[in-house]
Amino acid sequence: MLDLDAPKRRSKARQIRLWIISLAILAIMTPPVLGAALLGAVYWQARTDEIRPVDAIVVLGTAQYNGRPSPVLRARLDRVLEVYDEGLAPLVVVTGGKQEGDQFTEAEASHDYLVERGVPDFAILLEDEGRDSWESLQGVAEILEARGLSRVLLVSDGFHLFRVKKMAHDLGLTAYATAAGDSPIRQGSGNEFSYMVREVGGIGKYVWDTR
Repeated sequence: MLDLDAPKRRSKARQIRLWIISLAILAIMTPPVLGAALLGAVYWQARTDEIRPVDAIVVLGTAQYNGRPSPVLRARLDRVLEVYDEGLAPLVVVTGGKQEGDQFTEAEASHDYLVERGVPDFAILLEDEGRDSWESLQGVAEILEARGLSRVLLVSDGFHLFRVKKMAHDLGLTAYATAAGDSPIRQGSGNEFSYMVREVGGIGKYVWDTR
């Protein structure tokens, strides 16, 4: 007996197979495409200087040695000095708490470095409890909100700026960014690229954790 519905069933089966194949290809291709897009965004932000008048300059902390900024932190602080000396902000917020075994916080080391180079003590606010970028920026948002301030210029290594700028926006801050120019993590180096790749993972984790 002739099955008149057989062509329709075969056509439907082909359509289902095509959908399955398309979804499989999409599932395979999406992670690397998204990763490449994020890597490009990190690269672009690292090389985009958004310096302008703001309420406060915020420097992201990193390692210090017994009260002395590490070379990476010193490069960030030197960029802060350049911006502050241009008169683009009346305040600087230094960030970062203590790591295990430390006698000084990253914020204290940054504060002392800036004061020694002419920034008035009254112009420096300390966020000295954060153990990572997210905790530090949460503290910064609270400090500035209490003063009715929200426009900030973030200072860090270039590879770090895309993620911390997103964090700042998520906390209600109007954030811009500028990179430390003389960091030991040189622009265009293999070292910088490895940090950028790690940042892509860090961004993904942040988005997942705060979804």
